[in-house]
Amino acid sequence: MKRWLGKAETTLGNHSDRLNAINIFPVADGDTGTNLYLTVRAAAQALHSLDTAAIPQIGADPGVHSFGPPDPAQNDVGAILARAGLAAMEQARGNSGTLFAVFLCAAAEPLAGHHRLSAPLLAAALNRAQLRAWSALSDPVPGTMLSVMEAAARAAAMVDSAHDGDDSNHTLGLALDAAVEAAVAAVVRTEDQLEALHAAHVVDAGGVGMLLILDCLRSAVLGEELQDQLLDGLHGYDVQDPHIHAGMPRDEGVEVMCTISLSPLDAAMMRQRLDEMGESVIMSQVGGTADAAGAYRWRVHVHVPDAKPAVALIRSLGEPSDISVTELAVPDAEPHGAGDREPAGQVSDGHER
Repeated sequence: MKRWLGKAETTLGNHSDRLNAINIFPVADGDTGTNLYLTVRAAAQALHSLDTAAIPQIGADPGVHSFGPPDPAQNDVGAILARAGLAAMEQARGNSGTLFAVFLCAAAEPLAGHHRLSAPLLAAALNRAQLRAWSALSDPVPGTMLSVMEAAARAAAMVDSAHDGDDSNHTLGLALDAAVEAAVAAVVRTEDQLEALHAAHVVDAGGVGMLLILDCLRSAVLGEELQDQLLDGLHGYDVQDPHIHAGMPRDEGVEVMCTISLSPLDAAMMRQRLDEMGESVIMSQVGGTADAAGAYRWRVHVHVPDAKPAVALIRSLGEPSDISVTELAVPDAEPHGAGDREPAGQVSDGHER
């Protein structure tokens, strides 16, 4: 898990500019690469403090520990991934980052208590993750990173089924190969699944980002190099291709994000009201346990014409933390390769600035 997320952080850092260049859906704001990179970086950094030297190796004398008793959670694939997912969720950026954080948190659940990955576990994790990501969005559409997640999950499940739940490393390798291959095909299909992508003759930026993340998983588990040819021929992805989003109409409005504790009823009410106010509504639980009052922590994301009604609604239902308000329109003066944007306003401790 540490190798996977470390590779993903480096890879997305290297590809962020090109991902930004083709980012035109759901809004042409040119920041998908940056948002994915920053979210994956948060997940990877959450695992930097793990002391793998304190974990006995397979075959070691169980009665001899130079570093003291190991932390069982450090040898639990699900626990490790859950830690990374929580950090990603708390620091998620944009649509793509939020959906990846949801993916990561959900993928951790079937892996809890296991000390190694296998084809059956991979299939279960990918399936849980893609279902949770689809359900987090109020209005999910095919032709996005959701379709790539779904295709990878189905391919891994087919390999697992064909090998009757075999948990060997060989079958795991086959499942990972199949998942990445299916993800490539799903990315290619995105161009014809969304009218905006078809008109611009590009594939979906979030889908490409998810493909890169899945190839990093394959590379980390199998100990093989990343597949250099993976992105060959994807429309809009050649280095010399222009920044597509720069020629698109400017999108008005803002992106509002926060973390907040809500009861299930209040969460349903918030989703309904945000759906009425704006678009790209994503709500997903942060962690799986309720507090003493029966409330769960939620990560909230929405695009709205004006931040004030959305922020007022959020504050009327609870006490949010880390509210961010970011302009969807990229400033005209921004260099096309900059990708990242400063928030239009931060709301914390009851004050906007």
